[in-house]
This record gives sequence, C-alpha cells and structure tokens, in this order.
Amino acid sequence: MARIPQPITATVEEQQELLVMFRSHKIEKRYSQRASIILLSLQGKSLEEIIQDTGLSRPVVNKWRQRFRRYGIEGLKDGARSGKPSVITAQQKALVIKKACEKPTGGYTNWSQKRIAEQVGISQSKVHQILRKADLKPHKIDYWCGKSPDPEFEAKMINIVGLYLTPPENAIVLCVDEKTQIQALDRTQPVLPLKEKMPKRLTTTYKRNGTVALIASLAVHSGEILAKPMKRNTADNFLQFLRKLDRHYTNKMLHIIVDNYSVHKNQKVNEWLKGKRKIKLHFTPTYASWLNQVEIWFNMLSKDVLKGGVWKSDEQLVSQLLEYITTYNQTRAKPFAWTYTGNALTIS
Repeated sequence: MARIPQPITATVEEQQELLVMFRSHKIEKRYSQRASIILLSLQGKSLEEIIQDTGLSRPVVNKWRQRFRRYGIEGLKDGARSGKPSVITAQQKALVIKKACEKPTGGYTNWSQKRIAEQVGISQSKVHQILRKADLKPHKIDYWCGKSPDPEFEAKMINIVGLYLTPPENAIVLCVDEKTQIQALDRTQPVLPLKEKMPKRLTTTYKRNGTVALIASLAVHSGEILAKPMKRNTADNFLQFLRKLDRHYTNKMLHIIVDNYSVHKNQKVNEWLKGKRKIKLHFTPTYASWLNQVEIWFNMLSKDVLKGGVWKSDEQLVSQLLEYITTYNQTRAKPFAWTYTGNALTIS
C-alpha cells in the first residue's frame, strides 16, 4: 500500500515570507525554488505535480518538504557546511589591508596583488578576496584637482567666468595657450589598417622625426581657432602671435585669457602691450589653467589627430595640424556649451 505523505501547514506569516522569497529577484535561485516547493504543497499539489511544475528531482522535493515540516522557514536555509576551516587569520587579513594602504618598498610605487601575497604568505586569490571585501583597489589611481594656493583665486576666477558669461560690448574673449613637444612619430613597419574583428595596429617600435609646438587661440563666443606652429615656445613667438590676433580681430577690444607661464609675462610682451589699449591679458589663478577653455580644444586635438598618428617628417605633422584646424573652423567651430546641471559650486 502506497505511503500517504504528511500534509504541510504554514502560518499566515510563513506563507507571506514564502511568497516574498519566491518573487524576489535579489535572492539566489535555489531559495526561490525551495519556496515554490512549499507553496505548491500548500496548494494541495501532489508530489508528482510538484516535480513536474518545478523540474526538480524527487529526492530534492522530498528533502525540502521534510525540512520545512521540521524547522519551518529556517529549514529552507543552507546548513553549516563541514570542511577545512579558513587558514587565513585575522592578523593576515589586517596585514593585507595595511600593505595595500601604505607605500611599498624596494623602489616600487604601487602594490600588486601578487607582491602583497608574497609578503603576507598567502595566495593571490585570497588577497583579491580580502581587498575586494574591504573595497580597496591598490592598482587604481584617480586624479583630482587640488585647491589653488593663489590668494587672488576667487577674484581671478570670477573675472574669467564673467568674461565667459557676459563679455563686454564690442569685445572678443580669446583663450590662448601653447601645446609643446608634439612628436612627429613614424613607425618602423607599415600601419595595419582596421578590419573586421581587428583594430588598427601599430608597431611598438618607432622613430622620431622632430617635434613641433603649437600656439592657439579659441574665440570663446564663436569657437573659431587661430593657430601658429613653431619650433619652440618662446616669448618672441608669443609676441608674434599676439600681433597676429591684433591684425585678425580689427576694431575690437581683445580680452585674452592665458596661464602664468613665464613667456606670457615677458618684458618684451609687457612693453608691447603698453601701446595696445585694445588688448588686455587676464591670467588664470595659480594651478588653475583648467579655467582656460582652449585646453578643452587641445584635448580634442589630441584625440582627433595626435593619438595613433604617423608622420614621416615634422613638416607633414604641421601640414596635418593646419588642415585639421581649417576643417574644424569650417564644420565644428561653435561655443562650448555649459552642461553642468547640479548645484552651484561654492568656494570654501
């Protein structure tokens, strides 16, 4: 005679908890399956129907039905497992964290998980687990902008931002800076072009064909770029570029934003500016050249032109730079849009 299984009962609270377990997308699947076994049992389903609905084996279904009868909801949880206890001591865990947070010795700048493991005497995988649990990433470096020590930071910053937001009438606001040491690199083997499932490839070996410097101005409210290639960044070259801007923007007051580089404050430059009432230089605060918008354009130049470029000579590099500037002015030049939508920043 077939054995009749004992009925399964549950309190209202247990039924609610079983439903939460069954519907949750955050708990592991095995707990949801165990809850479904009990819920189907409470609906009066037979053992065979539960096996068919859940796709689980008979021993598994029987196991969790029996566990629930004996222990309730607690019976659906995994029991303590036997096995080899952890061989990582609390002292070793603390030492891993200490090592990761201090400067390494032996001339190294950063720690690797392998070297931490060697010094502590445990496996690299254990080091990875400890660091992950502590949310430490010794391999990663983030950069942040420190506070400028300039005592006139706020006044200079407000002056420059004011020129960006509300420029004076009949005036043009220009951002000027230099990008130096642009290398004309050639590769020792031909470039392998992009193809399906394969990126463009360059040899790691290269040869230098000279360097170029570029001085550029960005017209803040139109986006126009004026630039001049040069061999070196000198006060004479900066002065020549100011004269070029003077000729290009006639009958306009020029407010030119520059950083504190020495060539921008050279005596020759200051003497020339005394006779040019239409030109006024505005210096960014110390360590705050990021206020100069032409830095954004230089970053675009690096991504669009310099990254992965190959040039047979510095003349070829200069030609491509000038071609890019012409194309940029014709197709992309426009004021940079302010995209920050958060709370106004305050100066502490």
